[in-house]
Amino acid sequence: MPYVFVSTQIRLETGPTNVGDEYSDAALMIYLGARKTTMLGNNFSEYHVDDPPRLVLDKLEKIGFRVLTMTGVGQTLVWCLHKETEPEGT
Repeated sequence: MPYVFVSTQIRLETGPTNVGDEYSDAALMIYLGARKTTMLGNNFSEYHVDDPPRLVLDKLEKIGFRVLTMTGVGQTLVWCLHKETEPEGT
């Protein structure tokens, strides 16, 4: 999966950080040290880490991800990252 969303609440910019949903790459979630949780009342799961977003972004950069865009949505900060993949057949 070449795209990843990372988000956190502005008041929680020191962590925890949301790093994926229930369909995220399991190997990547292990690399980040994420735990899968389901909040009471939600019918979906999310992956979280205790690290602040800066450390998560640093870890993702080390394995080839680059920030495409970042925005604030209400009280939430969201980063979209992408990793180039090798073309098939090379």
